Amino acid sequence: MFNQDLTSLLQALIAVVIVILVCFPVHEFSHAFAAFKLGDSTARWQGRLTLDPRVHFDPLGGALLALSALVGGIFIGWAKPTPVNPYNLRYGRRGESIVALSGPLSNLALAAAAAIPLRLIFMNPDLRASVMASDIASFVVNVAVFFVLINVFLMVFNLLPIPPLDGWRVLLGLVDARTAYTLRQYEQYGFVLIILLLLLGPTLIGNLAQPILRLLLGT
Repeated sequence: MFNQDLTSLLQALIAVVIVILVCFPVHEFSHAFAAFKLGDSTARWQGRLTLDPRVHFDPLGGALLALSALVGGIFIGWAKPTPVNPYNLRYGRRGESIVALSGPLSNLALAAAAAIPLRLIFMNPDLRASVMASDIASFVVNVAVFFVLINVFLMVFNLLPIPPLDGWRVLLGLVDARTAYTLRQYEQYGFVLIILLLLLGPTLIGNLAQPILRLLLGT
């Protein structure tokens, strides 16, 4: 049992490293690219329109993701926020909402891409038995499963309508101007809400992620 737990931990940590090196840069690049296409070059001028993981890495967000892998349950973390000037964006608040949504959608796309071969394996009993009979193949499959899990959890986490998460910007772009103005008054409580979410919200995030995981993996 100890060896199995240690193996799972190693698989989760490898997936975390891949996420930090690949998924976090893709997430932030998606924000930067969407903003650039909508008329804002702020991220480009600051060198953030790139997939280089070094310019997107946030020590606290990366450490939290690694810690969540050690603790188990859910996966939460973040990269360095991409700078966006909403006044440069076309379509006003709608443009800001599109930019915000692009990041979480990139996590969904990455999770779906990794889930396709996994689902083919899981749906074929003979292929699944063959893969799981190999220590190396089963190890890689489990790393890929953690990769899907982390990306789905990150998508759900980022889409929660809590400032300063992406979901908050998406929400502000969907409501009318008066409601958006009223909601902005609560942005000052964002940090407190995030802390409460980390303390009290794991079950909420897990419950929201489960239907997406079942859809992607078919299990």
